[in-house]
Amino acid sequence: MDTLPTIARIERVDDVPLLLAQLSKMEVAPLLDAYFPMHGNWQGVSLGEVTVGWLSYILSEGDHRLNAVEGWAEGLLMTLQGGLGRSDVRSLDFSDDRLCVVLDRLGGDEEAWEAYEGAQTGQLLRVYDLKADRVRVDSTTAKSYVGVSEGGLFQFGHSKEHRSDVPQLKINQSTLDPLGWPLSTTVVSGEQADDPLYIPEIARVQANLGCGGRLYVGDCKMAALATRAYLAERHDHYLCPLSAVQMPQATLDALLEPVWTGQQALTPVYRAPQTEASQPESIAKGFCSTITRTSAEGHSWQERRLVVQSFKHAEAQQTRLDQRLVNAERDLAALNRRGRGHPRRDEAQTHQAVEAILTRHQVTGLLDVELEVHTQTTTTRAYRNRPARQQTTLTFTVHTQRNLPAYEQAVRALGWRVFATNDPQLELPEAVRAYREQYLIERTFNRLRGKTLGLTPIYLASATRITGLIRLLSIALRVLCLVEFTVREALRIRGETLDHLYAGNPKRATARPTTERLLAAFTGLSLIVFNLGETYQCSLTPLNTVQSRILALMGFPETLYHNLSPIPEDIDLKMSEP
Repeated sequence: MDTLPTIARIERVDDVPLLLAQLSKMEVAPLLDAYFPMHGNWQGVSLGEVTVGWLSYILSEGDHRLNAVEGWAEGLLMTLQGGLGRSDVRSLDFSDDRLCVVLDRLGGDEEAWEAYEGAQTGQLLRVYDLKADRVRVDSTTAKSYVGVSEGGLFQFGHSKEHRSDVPQLKINQSTLDPLGWPLSTTVVSGEQADDPLYIPEIARVQANLGCGGRLYVGDCKMAALATRAYLAERHDHYLCPLSAVQMPQATLDALLEPVWTGQQALTPVYRAPQTEASQPESIAKGFCSTITRTSAEGHSWQERRLVVQSFKHAEAQQTRLDQRLVNAERDLAALNRRGRGHPRRDEAQTHQAVEAILTRHQVTGLLDVELEVHTQTTTTRAYRNRPARQQTTLTFTVHTQRNLPAYEQAVRALGWRVFATNDPQLELPEAVRAYREQYLIERTFNRLRGKTLGLTPIYLASATRITGLIRLLSIALRVLCLVEFTVREALRIRGETLDHLYAGNPKRATARPTTERLLAAFTGLSLIVFNLGETYQCSLTPLNTVQSRILALMGFPETLYHNLSPIPEDIDLKMSEP
């Protein structure tokens, strides 16, 4: 009688083999080993391979905590050994002590990290044939509830998360269009201003990619004259909006005066059609003017001012203006209430209350206000030694009317913004569309702080290890961006879409899937080892059509999963789950 097979071991492999293959394609492990060599007492898998295994855990589980990785590795030893191509991988290689060493090395050697980023950038540009023509630079903050120490990373400062009561650190990053792929990452203390961080970040990019002809895009904090002069002197280009300090309302009004008089022609801006059947959508209009800029060191260059009105922005501003007018009219009408609980004001106090309301709602000049005076005389009877007398009381009623000419003049000035660039070849429509893609770097920050990588809350106290963790997660960001770019580009070339990615709506198809949904499609794949008495046999959950398509779109064979089957001699064949 044949022996019935029993289950000796189960490993939930899910997306781990795919992530290990992607990290191998990026050559993360050999590059880390080259720039962060370890001493001779280091045993087992290398620091780069430990980092690759940890990154696959972070990307698969959405958790960067150190204490959970060893147990996860214990349940995936066969998968890790097959993915890393080493039979000596142990769960102890991913203990929290070893992971702390990884963070200490990544966060403690600034020169080695910059050299690694440069080598990683060059390798990926070569492998993926990317054009480094447009770079975005921005910063974000990450909060923590640790104590504030003098000279530490966590300090009180202007919070982008609106939590100025919580200490924070600041992360400055440059990314490559159109991937949103990180080129460089810098961690500084949380009280620092954004403006001085741009030049050092741009210098890191220039050290890796060279100077000349590259467009750097940023927000109004990148528009500091020193930053613009730095780029102009090195023959690079910039595109950034000017703040209200750099472009006061009076100066903007002077620029727009030829538009109101009809002397300035406007160039329309259209959004590129999403499909062949859709029509171009008009999104903005504007014009250009050129001025000469001179830096503090005496360097001069030609700067183009792009004066642009965004229709959506103007519509949103008009909606807020209309609401402010309604609120101001309501508060002014409340001044007419009489009786208990409502103060009686004289003429000066009424005027003062009216001005306060107009100022608070920012509608001064848009509402015409008149005061109607009511006089009421009452006679008081004589009483004992007090003679009869007449008492006159003045009350004031506030009447409002909208100033239509002033309102129309205010509405036509809504939605306008001035951009600065020194790129003579950058046309106004292209510049508007380029700046509107600023969400690319914001999306990278959302991934860093959000559920995907979960930087916050930060469970570490050492500044070196916190810096190392952020740098580690920046490598994970590169993986997310490259997987997404590879699949989307393959779908675009083939003219195809991908379905069965959305829970509850399997027929919904997309040509722009996210990495998160692509990885989630591999949930449920398991490697099962059966005990057949004297021998063991492995079986992998069959890949479905969507999983096979994703592997093909990424350029990986299905054997990526099938090759996990060989059973290492030293594996502990007992039933386990990661």
